Amino acid sequence: MSEHIGIEISDLNANQRIDKFLSDNLNGFTRNAIAKLITEGNVTVNKTVISKNYKCKKNDLIEVHIPDAKPLDVAAENIPLDIVHEDGDLLVVNKPKGMVVHPAAGNYDGTLVNALLYHCKDSLSGINGVIRPGIVHRIDKDTSGLLIVAKNDAAHLSLAQQIKEHSFHRAYQAVCYGNIKNDSGTVHQPVGRHPKDRKKMAVTDKNSKDAITHFEVLKRYNGFTHIRCILETGRTHQIRVHMAYTGHPLAGDAVYGPKKVITSLNGQCLHAGEIGFVHPKSGEYLEFKSELPDYFTTFLRKLENQI
Repeated sequence: MSEHIGIEISDLNANQRIDKFLSDNLNGFTRNAIAKLITEGNVTVNKTVISKNYKCKKNDLIEVHIPDAKPLDVAAENIPLDIVHEDGDLLVVNKPKGMVVHPAAGNYDGTLVNALLYHCKDSLSGINGVIRPGIVHRIDKDTSGLLIVAKNDAAHLSLAQQIKEHSFHRAYQAVCYGNIKNDSGTVHQPVGRHPKDRKKMAVTDKNSKDAITHFEVLKRYNGFTHIRCILETGRTHQIRVHMAYTGHPLAGDAVYGPKKVITSLNGQCLHAGEIGFVHPKSGEYLEFKSELPDYFTTFLRKLENQI
């Protein structure tokens, strides 16, 4: 059933953004979930609809309407999953290249979510809505590798908080164009929507978020470098954008790489090979690794033969 919540602002919370205030004070809601409620007109201040960056004032009366949950209309599909770990609270899945994580325009079936609905039935967190049940973080369609799926809201909130605090370990391997001179380095540049092409991301100061990628060289080839990247933040297309910014776009990347694409890779040569986190219930630190997939090792062998 739908629910109404009323909160009066005190001196202590005055001048705080309403989305942050509500995410800090309403159990079971992330800041993104609160922002969605605000955008859909389900949050009012003194009976007036506001924006998510509204600054609270003393004695403001905030009313939150939590609508009924919508029935999930995404179909469960019997698609095989490569499950690296599973327990009562979460799964770690090894996603193949070419699989979309959740339904969106043009991809309403065959996604990881469709497969998860079949495998987990009703045991998936609902925080990210009916289209993204259980999805705590994403990797791109043409990026292979590990991602974590939450089976309940408590696990989801715990994992999302670890990502926010940068204590969630994510390491990738990639092959990029050119010879990277330094053996290691850090790209610390803000990432946001491309100012001219809204389908792309870019290093930009406008409407962007802080982004940090650490990298180390694993091996140099003729015209290419095999690297390992550790994400300190997790922005959309972060590694792809940051490496392109340095002049070393990822091999096979049709969006951020050169016009002449290596089509045999079927997308960027990028694999999410390591993931580590504190288990939401046991408090134990868990870490999982995934071997490089065939497309990646085949490309490395080809480069090896050209040396």
